[in-house]
Amino acid sequence: MTHTFDMTVIYITANVVPDSFGIAAREVLLEAIGELPLISVSQKPLTFGHNINVGDSLRSHVNIYRQALIGADDATTEYIAIAEDDMLYSPAHFRYRPKHAPFAYNLAYWGVYTWQDPPIYNYKGRKNFGVLICNRMAFIKAMEERFNKWPDETKVNLDHWAEPGKYERQLGVTPQLTEDFYTHPPNIKFSHENELSFAGLGTRKRAGEMRAYDIPHWGHINKIRRLYA
Repeated sequence: MTHTFDMTVIYITANVVPDSFGIAAREVLLEAIGELPLISVSQKPLTFGHNINVGDSLRSHVNIYRQALIGADDATTEYIAIAEDDMLYSPAHFRYRPKHAPFAYNLAYWGVYTWQDPPIYNYKGRKNFGVLICNRMAFIKAMEERFNKWPDETKVNLDHWAEPGKYERQLGVTPQLTEDFYTHPPNIKFSHENELSFAGLGTRKRAGEMRAYDIPHWGHINKIRRLYA
């Protein structure tokens, strides 16, 4: 039987997370997405779904979105889901489709700070690119407008080059409509010294006020923290 899917998962990576964690996270992702089409856009060759190797390039917030755009251009489905290499995804996440706006963010994700001892889950409830599910053509249109507006990324305030629905007015591009959603089980987001944002606050990054040692589906923090080694 031939299946017709309405969403493609776009996995983006700069190939800097530890190999053991990358393998574990990709196994979790494969289990979560089931038979959905998968495109991986990486800076090193990767045997994972349909791989597009963009080669070594400068790591930047702009290139994160450039890799996602490359994946979106290659996809053919109505929707895309962005998957980042430092997140663990639950199956419930990929069952959602935007209902009221082109761009939807799953705010049900807990953070894990790899430097925190003892480790603990923390929750902030913020929009994050790694939990975006959106209309594919709306994403392509929004990203192409950005890149056409700012062909030289050295001239743009990178604090404003953020998720669709944030800072478009500051970038001088079309504002985007978004919606929030929540799933059970939630997703897990790792913050670590290899991520781009670590260069800013580093280990001074504040954890959310809502914290837990054990959450449904994922279990105790000690088990999850050991994945990142």
